[in-house]
Amino acid sequence: MIQRDARTVFCCFMLIAAFPTATTMADDWPQWRGPRRDGVWREKGILKKFDKPRLDPVWRVEIGSGYSGPTVANGRVYVTDRLVEPKQIERVHCFDARTGKKVWTHTYDCPYRGVQYEAGPRASVLIDNTRAFALGTMGHFFCFDSKSGEVRWKKDLNQDYKIRMPIWGIASSPLIEGDLIIVQIGGEAGACLVAFDKKSGKEKWRALDDPASYAAPVVIEQAGRRVLVCYTGANVVGLDPQTGRVHWRHPFPPRRMIIGIATPVYHKGMLFMSNFFDGSLLLRLGRKELTVEKVWQRAGASEKETDSLQSIISTPYLQGDSIYGVDSYGELRCLDLMTGDRIWENTDAVPRARWATIHFVRNGDRIWMFNEMGELIIATLSPEGYKEISRAKLIDPTRDQLPSRRGGVCWSHPAFANKHVFARNDKELVCASLAAD
Repeated sequence: MIQRDARTVFCCFMLIAAFPTATTMADDWPQWRGPRRDGVWREKGILKKFDKPRLDPVWRVEIGSGYSGPTVANGRVYVTDRLVEPKQIERVHCFDARTGKKVWTHTYDCPYRGVQYEAGPRASVLIDNTRAFALGTMGHFFCFDSKSGEVRWKKDLNQDYKIRMPIWGIASSPLIEGDLIIVQIGGEAGACLVAFDKKSGKEKWRALDDPASYAAPVVIEQAGRRVLVCYTGANVVGLDPQTGRVHWRHPFPPRRMIIGIATPVYHKGMLFMSNFFDGSLLLRLGRKELTVEKVWQRAGASEKETDSLQSIISTPYLQGDSIYGVDSYGELRCLDLMTGDRIWENTDAVPRARWATIHFVRNGDRIWMFNEMGELIIATLSPEGYKEISRAKLIDPTRDQLPSRRGGVCWSHPAFANKHVFARNDKELVCASLAAD
């Protein structure tokens, strides 16, 4: 009996060691694009290459369809989805990160009206200590107790703010700044951006008459101040995150339709935006004053005759004096930062197709790329070219996110946390180990 108990203790210890908990040095992925919303995964001890062509999941669980990427915090994984039978609902799920066991689910009625691409919710769940915030496609906004799933407060933003609903619904992931949670919703009466007290849900400020885009806001440091940057449906705007006061504004209006999805990227005093029809825009932000000026703006004659970079879903990656991103038909490109001139183009990372997508995450000197075929690619990117180190299948494409083209895609951004990767399609959520050992 003593020997059996000792063996049990040893097995439990090995399981815990293989999947670090929140009390270790492992990193969480509590919001869109990671802990600092910058697409950087800072954990050590990650494998250098794959040992076989397909990753074996630690666990997999069945979920419904949706575009939202999973998030991970305090030993739990959060994701949202949609079901249409017997009625239209959206759901917010919480799973145990080690086992995939469901911890809680919240379900609410949510008929989609006037929204195209109906696979499900877009915005990632944001976890802030004991709170989890979820924003649905039609503007349902919840603050949950992250452990129990109890609703602390909720709002119907479409009803409260008369949202001028974007054709693809509400997609911009919420942002925490101090005691505030900030959302881009494109409401009437100066409510493109609205900030709420994260504890009570009380409105603290609203700003801008712009329509909403789909791009998530970010907070940067400029001239010794924290500045909220939002790419709306009409402008790129810098605001005081505590008051909503506008510091600067630069127009970036759509030529055909509002299609800004990629998150603005801040790098070396520069701010970069890109979208499918309108091309790319690079702004220089003042170092000593809260000012902005255009460095360059480029767009091609059409979605196929592109110039510079015309990204759709992928947020570009900036390093050194270069911009890396995926163009309108899946072309992986490197641009000169200061001019937008193309340095090279590669078509190996994802099959060539309209709206082809890759999500970039940096870990050390390597770039982890999750393409829409459900493959994880380890690579390096430099002005000298794209160097693929290793590639493995993580999850299969499914059809709900893009029902009429190329047999399925995986468009949702994965989460990298606790030396594991978490990814979803329209049928399941999977977890796989990326630990070096």
